Amino acid sequence: MTFASHIFRHSKQLRNASGLIRQDQAILVRWFTHSTRSVTSKGDGVSKLHHVSGENVCVCSSCSGSMSSTPMFTRSYRAVNPTKGQNALTARTEGTMFSRAISCSDVQVKRSFSSNSGLPPHQEIGMPSLSPTMTEGNIARWLKKEGDQVATGEVLCEVETDKATVEMECMEEGFLAKIVHGDGAKEIQVGQVIAITVEDKADIEKFKDYKPDTSSDGGAPEAPPAPTPPKEEVVEKPVSTPEPKAVKQSSSGSETTDRVFASPLARKLAEDNNVSLSSIKGTGPDGSIVKADIEEYLASGKKEAPAKTSKADKSTVSAINYTDTPHTQIRKVTASRLLLAKQTIPHYYLTVDTCVDKLTKLRGELNALQEASGGKKISINDLVIKAAALALRKVPACNSSWTNDYIRQFHDVHINVAVQTDNGLYVPVIRNADKKGLSTISEDVKSLAEKARANTLKPSDYEGGTFTVSNLGGPFGIKQFCAIINPPQAGILAVGSAERRAIPGSGTAEFKFASYMSVTLSCDHRVIDGAIGAEWLKAFKGYIENPETMLL
Repeated sequence: MTFASHIFRHSKQLRNASGLIRQDQAILVRWFTHSTRSVTSKGDGVSKLHHVSGENVCVCSSCSGSMSSTPMFTRSYRAVNPTKGQNALTARTEGTMFSRAISCSDVQVKRSFSSNSGLPPHQEIGMPSLSPTMTEGNIARWLKKEGDQVATGEVLCEVETDKATVEMECMEEGFLAKIVHGDGAKEIQVGQVIAITVEDKADIEKFKDYKPDTSSDGGAPEAPPAPTPPKEEVVEKPVSTPEPKAVKQSSSGSETTDRVFASPLARKLAEDNNVSLSSIKGTGPDGSIVKADIEEYLASGKKEAPAKTSKADKSTVSAINYTDTPHTQIRKVTASRLLLAKQTIPHYYLTVDTCVDKLTKLRGELNALQEASGGKKISINDLVIKAAALALRKVPACNSSWTNDYIRQFHDVHINVAVQTDNGLYVPVIRNADKKGLSTISEDVKSLAEKARANTLKPSDYEGGTFTVSNLGGPFGIKQFCAIINPPQAGILAVGSAERRAIPGSGTAEFKFASYMSVTLSCDHRVIDGAIGAEWLKAFKGYIENPETMLL
C-alpha cells in the first residue's frame, strides 16, 4: 500500500473518501473545466494530465503544456512518490484562471498534509492576513503550548496586526506539535509558517527539531539576494616599478585628501576606519592607493590625529542622551496613510465658530435624566458626533469617497472617532450614527475607546467609516487645528475647545457673554467643492446651536 493510501486511511478529514484511491499510483489529480475533462496516466512516477478534448494540455514532467482561455478551477490531492520520497505534484485552488499560458512552475505551493524529510503527516499553520493592509504581524502570546490538543474554533494565539491584537483560531482538530515562532516574535510575513499540528499525539516528538522549509513557504516573500561583494582590485606589478608620483601638499587638508588617488574600495575602507589617505603611500598604478595599502596600514597599528579626532567626536555624540522607541504596527500604518493623504489628497480647510450655550444646557438636562436612570453621562463629543452624522445625512455629497473612475456616495453614515493611546492613534467607528440615540452613541464611544487603549480592537471595530471626527478641544484645550483626512474618506472635522467670549448686546454700550467652539472641516477638493463644504458646516452649526432639532 502506498504512503498516500496510508494518509487517506488514517486522516480524520479524509477517511470517508475510501473510493478516492483506486490505484497504487501515488498522485491523484482532478481537473474541473467548463468544456473539457482529463484522465490520469502513469509515467516515470509522475502524473501527466491530458485533456480529452485536445484544447488544453499540461504535461507535468516537462512543464511544456499550456492552457486555453477557458476559465478553469483546479483541485488536487497531494502525496509523496513512494519510490523517490519527493513531492511529485502540488496544486491548490486558485479561483478562476484567465487567458495566459502557464506551466506547473506557476502553481503556488501550499501544503495541508505533507510528508517531507521523513516526517509524518502534518499541517503547517501560516501567519494569517487579518486586515486588508496587513503584510506582516507579531505574535503577542500563545494560548496553547506544544503538546496540547486543539479543536476547531479554539484560540491558538494572539496576533498583533497592523491595527490591533486579534485572536487566531484553529481551523482543524489535532495536537500542537511545534511552535515555530514563540511569544513576542516580530515582523513575521503573512503566510510564513508559525506552528505545526498533527493528528496523532505519538507524532509530536518527531517535530522536536523541526524547521520549516523556507522554499515552500508560499506566503513569505523571497529574501532579496545578497549584494555581490565588490571584487578586490588585482594590481599587477609592472616590469619596471616606477617611482610613485609625489602628491602636492596643499594648505587645506580637505584639498589634500581630494587630490590623493585611491580606488573607491580603498576610500570606503579608509572612511570606515577613520584613516587619512594623505598619510598612506600608495603601491598601485601611478602611486594610487589600493585596498591592500589600507589593510597594511591598519595592521601596523598606526593611529594618528584623525583617529583621535574621531574618538572625540564619538564621545561628544555619546554624551547626548536619547532613547530609541521601536515603531508599533499601528504607528507604521498611521504614518503611511497620513503621508499618502497629504501627498495625494488636495486638502482645503473651512473654519466656523459655533455658539454652544444651548448645547451645554441640553447636555446638563440629559445627564440629569441619565443619572436618574443609571445610564452613562453624555459628553459634548457625543453631541458633536450626532450633529456631524445628521449634517452628513442632510448634505450627502460630503459622505462620499474619491476613486479614479467615479465618486462613491455612501448611503449609510459611519463616523470614525479619533482615540489617542500609548500605542498610537486609533479611529474606531460608530456605525449608523445618524440613526442612534445619544445614550447609545455615548456607550459605543466609551466601549470602543477602552478596547483601543487595551489594543483589543477587531477589524470590524475600525473598518468601513465614511467620515471622521477628531476632538482635541475637550480633552486638551486646543482652540483650533486642521486635521489630515483619513483616506479613502473625503472629510474630517477638527473640533476645538469652547471659550467664553464677550459679544455685542442689543444696546450701544451693552455686552453679553457666550461660549463659542471653533470647528474646522478638512475637505478633499476632488469630492467636496467649497460651496458644498460650506453648506455642510452651515447644517452642522444649525444642529449645534439648536440642539433640540437633533431630537426630532
